[in-house]
Amino acid sequence: MSSLPDRVLSQSALADLADVPAASVWARSGSVRLHVLDYGPADGVPLVVLPGITSPAITMDFVARELTDLVRPLVLDVRGRGLSDDGPGYGLDAYAADVEAVIDQLNLSAPLLFGHSMGARIAAKAALSGRVAGTVLADPPMSGPGRRYPTSLAVFESQVDQARRGTNADEVAASWPRWPRREQELRARWLASCSRAAIAATHAGFESEEFLPLWENLPGPAVLLHGAESPVVTSADVAVLEKSKHPLAAVAGAGHMIFWDEPQPARHALRSALKDVLAR
Repeated sequence: MSSLPDRVLSQSALADLADVPAASVWARSGSVRLHVLDYGPADGVPLVVLPGITSPAITMDFVARELTDLVRPLVLDVRGRGLSDDGPGYGLDAYAADVEAVIDQLNLSAPLLFGHSMGARIAAKAALSGRVAGTVLADPPMSGPGRRYPTSLAVFESQVDQARRGTNADEVAASWPRWPRREQELRARWLASCSRAAIAATHAGFESEEFLPLWENLPGPAVLLHGAESPVVTSADVAVLEKSKHPLAAVAGAGHMIFWDEPQPARHALRSALKDVLAR
């Protein structure tokens, strides 16, 4: 058990928000206060953006800021990450309830959902409410009972502990050499804001909460993006996913971290998926 504090948010991390073209807004899900970055425009089609297991909202800035001509991105600090509170639970039901709270309290009419990795699983679960107009999922963990998520919990925990002790972009680059420099810097400053308890519970959920039934029952228009070289959505997984009524699109050269591995092609694929969903 680590003796380091569970969550750390430095002044230098908070200063990053000054360079983000979004307003901080808040919602409450039960006792949990949720922070959201709202990129506008106010009259745009709302797109609730749900990041991955160790990705606070600000780490999706380089994606969200490129979408404001199409939609109104609202990026959630998922509970236990970034500026949002810790929660009493971290299962898909709790995460989906947070999305509903954001939709209700920010008065989002017929929103779209977009999630990457953990966020894709949350988006799929939340979409089952029937309250959203469409969904885009990016490389959702296909794990579940009897399957193992390819990155161990110990790897996540060691990365978070490294961030809490103090890390920098060069150290992040040793693990993620393909990422743009700004994204390495944000990872170095913001990873420590992620709760070990949230990560552990979510990781356990990857291996106990099935994704495929969510995908098979997803209402409305939906598109699934995946990295062509992803170890999370494999070629065997693609063969299963393709049996659904919803289309898939591969991002060539990308692994699981699609937008960080291949930023321009991934953003192009996302824009195409959103246009498809909006058209339908």
